[in-house]
Amino acid sequence: MMVTTTVTSTSCGGGHCRWWSWLPLACFLLLSWLAAISPAATVAGRAVTSLPGFDGPLPFSLETGYVEVDESMGIRLFYYFVQSENDPDNDPLMVWLLGGPGCSGLNGIVQEIGPFQFATKWQYRGGVPRLIYRPETWTKFSNIIFVDSPVGTGFSYADREEGFKSSDSKAVKQLLISCESGFRIIQGSQQILSILVVNPTVVP
Repeated sequence: MMVTTTVTSTSCGGGHCRWWSWLPLACFLLLSWLAAISPAATVAGRAVTSLPGFDGPLPFSLETGYVEVDESMGIRLFYYFVQSENDPDNDPLMVWLLGGPGCSGLNGIVQEIGPFQFATKWQYRGGVPRLIYRPETWTKFSNIIFVDSPVGTGFSYADREEGFKSSDSKAVKQLLISCESGFRIIQGSQQILSILVVNPTVVP
């Protein structure tokens, strides 16, 4: 599989180039270097064909599972992988990271860009909320991976209590390993344009 990444930089006119115009390129080079030295992660996932609250089989391909990002602490990040409904072998791969920190990837699937939404027209009477298909989903043109990060968010967990002690640097490294594993999740594709999209992180 060949993975290509595009980086858009800000043009500098008149020789007055601000340092942040180079930030996208610097981030790309740093992530590329870290990916090269990061150990290969163990990925365990399975296909999901139906969900509670959704009528009938899912009209798209959904895989969920865990990526082990720290073997010593038993840290496993949970992911949701939704294949593009258009041309998954050639459409881009998008990694959608939620803010917080501490918002589950499920929020992105149901409340932001994913293929689900709650059926708000029906009055809630308890039990499992009803889910319906979102026609405006971004999976119409892209493969998308949603990640529960940092550890302790959503279904992500650690075997040892110390593993839940996170920091910005630890969270970034673990996310990097999980993102690198995302390319292997769809290893059948011939060429993938990688896109990293994040929500703002709110630090109290």
